Amino acid sequence: MKLIYVAGKYRANNAWEIDCNIHAARQFGVLVARQGAYPVIPHSNTSHFDGVAPDSFWLEGTLELLSRCDGAVFIGRWRESVGSIGEWRLAEQLDMPVLDCEELIGLRQDQIEERILKWLLSIK
Repeated sequence: MKLIYVAGKYRANNAWEIDCNIHAARQFGVLVARQGAYPVIPHSNTSHFDGVAPDSFWLEGTLELLSRCDGAVFIGRWRESVGSIGEWRLAEQLDMPVLDCEELIGLRQDQIEERILKWLLSIK
């Protein structure tokens, strides 16, 4: 089974916006799961652990998770996230297949799921 990392913005100005970011990652994880791959969603794994450890701890941990995955999808406004930018760079270094979901904007749900499946099938 393929493990697909879901990367995107987590931090925000308030708890509501953080919850919105978590929800967006989970929603995309559902799309990945519907296509037969296992979504790895750090947003859900450690949601609201803010303040438990320094940011560097969480960023290092997410990079380790990513390194163990078969591919990564980058959702939403991921380019606004220091963590997601670091994840993108690591994925590039690892020559990992990535899907930038900005290319899916404006597509119908069935088209999005078809593109995800096509991308997943391209992963060795």
